[in-house]
Amino acid sequence: MSRIISLFRNKSIGHDLEEHILDAKDEGAIPPEEGSMLLNVLDLGKTLVEDIMVPRIDIACAEVDAELEEVANLIMECGHSRIPLYEDSKDRMVGIVHAKDLLKPLLTPAPEGGGKRIALRGIMRPVFFVNANASVRSLLRQFQSERMHLGIVQDEYGGTAGLVTMEDVLEEIVGDIEDEYDTLQPDEIERREDGTMLCSGRALLEDVNETLGLSLESEEVETIGGYLSQMAGDIPHDGQTFDLGPWRFVVQDADAKHIRMIRIEPLAGDR
Repeated sequence: MSRIISLFRNKSIGHDLEEHILDAKDEGAIPPEEGSMLLNVLDLGKTLVEDIMVPRIDIACAEVDAELEEVANLIMECGHSRIPLYEDSKDRMVGIVHAKDLLKPLLTPAPEGGGKRIALRGIMRPVFFVNANASVRSLLRQFQSERMHLGIVQDEYGGTAGLVTMEDVLEEIVGDIEDEYDTLQPDEIERREDGTMLCSGRALLEDVNETLGLSLESEEVETIGGYLSQMAGDIPHDGQTFDLGPWRFVVQDADAKHIRMIRIEPLAGDR
């Protein structure tokens, strides 16, 4: 491992670093998991912010003049601790409100005599803007230097292209991160009494093939969620269907980046 660390510090041989890491994995000098993480770190320089961001259409945000209760309900619904605030349209993001900053004004009684409580403008924090074409490696450095966890991604015209978080960056290195708001999904296929099945998007293709008698193959992805996304050319939306052999795969739960749950049912003629 010390050899790998020294290679990271030696920029003059950075172009050979991937080869050294692969050799170290093959020789057993570093565990496979650590080797994969190191390779993912190298790839951060090749990956653009726009590749990992949540698209504009999927951003959970609120109008800057909304009531505190409205924003608190939005936070409860989406499970995010930071909500962007916009004025007039999503192209004009003016602040970020943290869930913890809402507690005091929500719990403080309104002033006597008809006075108003503090508004969102009084507790919002500055927006951190990010270029869509910046590398994820440079984004990580910015997050660290600015002590930020969330950035609004701007397109070439200064409009809002999406949103990116520190968690999005870390997932590029270590894989999906489940938090207390993520629904835990089974990694295996679960058979149900009505003859259908539920399957996690993380289920391996080889397991799906074995269970359903299929022969799905891909040189680029290993999971059924990745396979369906590859077929669609993008992340499929909830309800989108794929007929594979005698089975219909119905996307049951998907977000902007992953297929979480799939319902599998026999095609009508195969019941």
